[in-house]
Amino acid sequence: MSGAIIFIQEDLNITEVQEEVLVGCLSIVSLFGSLAGGRTSDAIGRKWTMGLAAVVFQSGAAIMTLAHSFQILMIGRFLAGIGIGFGVMIAPVYIAEISPTVARGSLTSFPEIFINLGILLGYVSNYAFSNLPVNTGWRVMLAVGILPSVFIAVALFIIPESPRWLVMQDRVEEARLVLLKTNENEREVEERLEEIQKAAGNTNGDKYEEKAVWRELLSPSPALDGCW
Repeated sequence: MSGAIIFIQEDLNITEVQEEVLVGCLSIVSLFGSLAGGRTSDAIGRKWTMGLAAVVFQSGAAIMTLAHSFQILMIGRFLAGIGIGFGVMIAPVYIAEISPTVARGSLTSFPEIFINLGILLGYVSNYAFSNLPVNTGWRVMLAVGILPSVFIAVALFIIPESPRWLVMQDRVEEARLVLLKTNENEREVEERLEEIQKAAGNTNGDKYEEKAVWRELLSPSPALDGCW
């Protein structure tokens, strides 16, 4: 958007205030997407939450690409922000839950690395398309942003679901199969599965029960004597 906004202002004759709102609203909107992402990932799974993020972002980018007014641009920007919020929240969670212990630290750093790489590629693509006609160049700049989410959508048919989420849904055997795909040591798999079950409160085969996190935050446990 940083490169496209120059051409959008010239093509659609938007005001400076509209330009500021269009550029600056993304962070606020993505915040709401991140807040909704946690609940969504618990409901439909980590894998399909990433798919939802890709679809929402693709829709927003497509609407912005075809927009002919500031209002339509804002609708697309809103959807793109929601998609980004979902993705930024769920990607590190999914990686942490599915990666083997020995590689978890390095793998969970990948989202941050590739976010910055994506920003760099955005500037490169803006420069590459800057010589196109004004009414076409900014549309191409925004349309290019659809490609990464398309790759994510394709990857969903290959990657497995998070073993932690499967345990939360009382699908322990499926979780075990997923862990075996990332770790060939069956003993470590069983230990990891036991840890997940313990963390999820499902050590005796009982159905996972969601904990009232917000209630715990508002009413914290009292400090034990002698902890000072």
